Amino acid sequence: MSGEFVTIALVRKTQGNRGEVAAEVHTAVPDRFQPGMRLSALLKDGQRKAVELEEFWPHKGMIVLKFAGFDSISDAETLVGAELQVSERAQLESGWNYVSDLVGCRVRDRDREIGSVKEVIFGAGEAPLLLVTDGKQEFEIPFAEAYLVEVSTTSKTIRMNLPEGLLEVNAPLTAEEKAEQNKQ
Repeated sequence: MSGEFVTIALVRKTQGNRGEVAAEVHTAVPDRFQPGMRLSALLKDGQRKAVELEEFWPHKGMIVLKFAGFDSISDAETLVGAELQVSERAQLESGWNYVSDLVGCRVRDRDREIGSVKEVIFGAGEAPLLLVTDGKQEFEIPFAEAYLVEVSTTSKTIRMNLPEGLLEVNAPLTAEEKAEQNKQ
């Protein structure tokens, strides 16, 4: 796994006036963040910047991070949208997966192939959502334990047993449905 980076947080906004940022956490590993920890910030333009964590604390469902050398709002603004990454993966308990390993997996519901995971969306409910596309349409599927049959990151497949009608909720509108919406 050397040379492979794993995203553990995504910087969403600046926080406070001392150079802090608020980030969405993409790891369930306890104690993942530690003072003195070195991270790689993958900036929106594709460049990497090494950062060192000074302090952190939870705030409103996110984590506030203070990095060495980031002492103003304008310093913090350079990190907005950045993926905070580590180059070594923590060992996960059985049944846990890295988000980066789920992207690209083919999703199957019983005997039907739905498509491949384009993105994993957090914050939409208790379970993250898999954004799955078949090239024509996209589906938002809860990555909930109750629906999972098997996840194999080595064969890049996710087998699920979805409730009847779940995929139809996300189906594109028919011509008649579009016409009906335009009348309203």
